[in-house]
Amino acid sequence: MMKIVPPKPFYYKGGEKAVLLLHSFTSNTMDVKKLGKYLQKNNYSCYAPLYSGHGLTAEELITYSPSDWWQDVLNGYQLLKDEGFEKIAVIGLSLGGVFALKAGQELDVNGVVTMSVPIHREVSVLQKRVFHYAKRYKKLEGKQEEQINLEMKLLQNMSIDSLVEFQQLIDVTMDNLALITSPINILYGELDEPLYAESAKVLFRSVMTNKKTMKGYPNSTHLMTLGTDINDVNKDILTFLNDLI
Repeated sequence: MMKIVPPKPFYYKGGEKAVLLLHSFTSNTMDVKKLGKYLQKNNYSCYAPLYSGHGLTAEELITYSPSDWWQDVLNGYQLLKDEGFEKIAVIGLSLGGVFALKAGQELDVNGVVTMSVPIHREVSVLQKRVFHYAKRYKKLEGKQEEQINLEMKLLQNMSIDSLVEFQQLIDVTMDNLALITSPINILYGELDEPLYAESAKVLFRSVMTNKKTMKGYPNSTHLMTLGTDINDVNKDILTFLNDLI
């Protein structure tokens, strides 16, 4: 059996402005590592927390809930505050984008960037994501097909309370979009599910800030930070951050 080394949070020290980088659901900080290094080279200090249970087995992942993951975000924000940063922007991908919106509603941030954010997600879709992640993880561990099938059956009987809470978190965050007054940059991949382009338009209409921009990237799917348009995505995010007061 192969032991998988779990990913870690990262902190790249750069300039006097800070960025909190937030990864997606069932993924890890590798989502935002290239972006973090790019921003560090351009004088930004970046911290990316790893949400509880992420990078571990699916069975362990679903024992944690969005309130645990939000606490990881708050801890990351506090780490940057404790480091003395007064100006903190938040950038998030997918679930991380939902958390970036929540941060824009509840924390003192000077800018928000969202990528591939859903305005709604059914529990069944979230469950499929977990199953897909579980299968991939078990294959990486080197387990045989028979063993994987057996474990997948057991996983299907586990509680989905955390996923119900996740759906509710998205809904509540979207209900409070009018609370966002910081500048916001809303990005989506044009090759992603149509839901994400629609969601971007809803976000753009609903936030109260006057400083808002939206852009679709023609060659990007869901993980925009690792796709074909990565250079354009990075440059556009940097331009947005440089324009913040």
